[in-house]
Amino acid sequence: MNILGTIVRFVVSALVLMFVGFLVPGFGVSGFWTALFAAVVIALLGWAIEALFGPRISPYGRGIVGFLSGAVVLYVAGLFVPGMRVTVLGALLASLIIGIIDLFVPTEIRGRQR
Repeated sequence: MNILGTIVRFVVSALVLMFVGFLVPGFGVSGFWTALFAAVVIALLGWAIEALFGPRISPYGRGIVGFLSGAVVLYVAGLFVPGMRVTVLGALLASLIIGIIDLFVPTEIRGRQR
């Protein structure tokens, strides 16, 4: 993926985080730059989990394990990102909503072979 594609992916992720922050009680970001920083932190935490435990437990995985690991990543990101507030219930609901949004607006091209 080129640098422009990466930037667009992070901007879309930040917009999704802002939208979810508007919908979900217990989850919020204070502005676009906070959401963009949160998107970077979430991507790094997701990468670290996948590197440690493998792709089956990745937040980008499907099913209940991906849902729960996504909620953990969101909650932990809330600890590191100033201006982002996340409760446990907010992380669970946000993970669910982000999973549903990802069905329609994927932040990554699936099944594409180079």
